[in-house]
Amino acid sequence: MSEKIPNKAHLDDAALIEAFRKMWLIRLFEEKVDFFFAKGMIHGTTHLCVGEEATAVGSGSVLRKTDWITATHRGHGQTIAKGTDINKMMAELFGKTSGTNKGKGGSMHIAEIETGNLGANGVVGGGYPIAVGAALTAHMKHTDQVALCYAGDGSTNEGSFHESLNMASIWKLPVIFFIENNQYGMSGPIKDMAMVKDLSIRSVAYGMPGITIDGNNLIEVVNATYDAVERARRGEGPTLIEAKTYRWKGHSKSDAKKYRTREEEEMWRTQRDPIANFRIELIKAGILNDAQADDIQAKAAETIEAAVAFAEAGVRPDADQLMTDIYAD
Repeated sequence: MSEKIPNKAHLDDAALIEAFRKMWLIRLFEEKVDFFFAKGMIHGTTHLCVGEEATAVGSGSVLRKTDWITATHRGHGQTIAKGTDINKMMAELFGKTSGTNKGKGGSMHIAEIETGNLGANGVVGGGYPIAVGAALTAHMKHTDQVALCYAGDGSTNEGSFHESLNMASIWKLPVIFFIENNQYGMSGPIKDMAMVKDLSIRSVAYGMPGITIDGNNLIEVVNATYDAVERARRGEGPTLIEAKTYRWKGHSKSDAKKYRTREEEEMWRTQRDPIANFRIELIKAGILNDAQADDIQAKAAETIEAAVAFAEAGVRPDADQLMTDIYAD
């Protein structure tokens, strides 16, 4: 455990530096994807998580490779934090056979079973029952695996949310429901869509702990997720975590963001940037200096450029592959 930045997950200085690196990987990956979409080099749509890096990395730092996650349609950061191969992710977005889903899934369906990534989901709230099913598997097989279900604030009004929390609660399943509350649904504030200040209070209806945290504070995310994961591993059941954060970009690539002010956006960028604030914390603690922090950012950028080269070198699937990989053997 780092004595300079204490945390419940016992992450040492090296692990905290790795978390800083992963946050930069996520941001630079997303910015590169944004660039390619704007140029028409990647097709379909995408939902970027720039500004939300601490939620993914903080929670992912607590999980083991054998644990499972279900990601959202805004899931690039969640999958990178779990260890999904960045080269394959980029290739998937380019529609290449070297991608995680052989170029057939695109931005909203990245999965990698080898790292416990059960997949992103284009359906709002679609990950809840999948995560509960994975947790039920762990429960029935008596393993100590946990499932962490990432979801957005808007999904907490879906039936799948309520049904999944109820089932997980009554069976005491090892699942963590992790809500990334970035303040807005597709085009409106969550405060206009739910009559509760904190979404975590909804845990009371299902007899499980609920906590609301600062999703842009990496250590706060680590600590809350650690408590929930350890509770699940002990067989004590699920936890609902609401991490309040903010997406810098629009809901999707076509969103003009006319429903929020530029002043609000500027405040989150300049005062609540999770990467910039964690950098300050690392330097203040003496874990990094400015030159080392800059070097980590530069090397992360090189990693992303290598992923682009990998993606561009790939080939697109042939038409005769259209109906493969649909059903299990």
